[in-house]
Amino acid sequence: MTDAALTPIQIGLTAAIVTVEGEQPAILVAGDGSKGATRAGLPFGPFDAPAHRTFEIGLRAWVRAQTGLTVGYVEQLYTFGDRGRHARPDDTGAHVVSIGYLALTRMPENVAALHAAGAGFEPWYRFFPWEDWREKRPDILDKVILPLLEEWAGRSNKPEPARALGRRERIRLCFGGGGSPWDEEKALDRYELLYEAGLIEEARRDGREAALARRPFPALGEPMRYDHRRILATAIARLRAKIKYRPVVFELMPPAFTLLQLQRAVKALAGRRLHKQNFRRLVDQQQLVEETGATSSDTGGRPAKLFRFRRAVLLERAATGSKLPLSRSA
Repeated sequence: MTDAALTPIQIGLTAAIVTVEGEQPAILVAGDGSKGATRAGLPFGPFDAPAHRTFEIGLRAWVRAQTGLTVGYVEQLYTFGDRGRHARPDDTGAHVVSIGYLALTRMPENVAALHAAGAGFEPWYRFFPWEDWREKRPDILDKVILPLLEEWAGRSNKPEPARALGRRERIRLCFGGGGSPWDEEKALDRYELLYEAGLIEEARRDGREAALARRPFPALGEPMRYDHRRILATAIARLRAKIKYRPVVFELMPPAFTLLQLQRAVKALAGRRLHKQNFRRLVDQQQLVEETGATSSDTGGRPAKLFRFRRAVLLERAATGSKLPLSRSA
């Protein structure tokens, strides 16, 4: 036993709150107004054990109190507790361990409460531009990221016994190439590799050797406070996997929607092109939706049928069991 004083621990709750606005996946962000900072961060707050029986109850309560939002689907992601993850200069306070959550909500009609709290929804590709393959392969990959990663891999002159794969193999698996396809679910793996290579601002802010030695420093997406971009990458990876076997996308849809709106929402979240006919065939085969009997003229062409989610599907089976028909073209 030792009499050394233990570092106090504070439990925080961090929420990656996702919506779809138009054809853009968006994340709720807020500046640190109390410190005069403009850098975006995810909403977070302390866990109040006397007031809240569970972490999720606490999360829902402070999200509603701070933003006026009532989130729907909520899923715990991970516990983020790395040393220095929440530290400020000359910080002597408790070490903050945060429980990260993925939460889904529809875009609110009235955003006044959000703006009053200094918060708002922003496209998540603003923070991860290399993850958006909806129209084409992102230019930033071949012009900036891959050349810098190859240069980093070539400088490796020390064995990495803790790694089963070498740097080049990890680059190939995370970013595709050499016969490996791009896997949209590896959003977190790609972020972690960029951090390790010292290519993102958070690595330089954390004092990582690879980042401090890099001149000039690349601009790879907008950084976030603390390790919030890592938490967001975790949420993106989880949601992209989840929409393929659980109908969680309907948490983001209005009560009535067209099939085109549904397709665009899935495409936005996956960051990939969809095969239109295959997508609609899958939705029909899985009996995920039913017609409302109404139509919409907002499509600019012929009136489109409106559909709603068949919530009975949640009782009929635990999962759809089918992969979405994502395009695999490079």
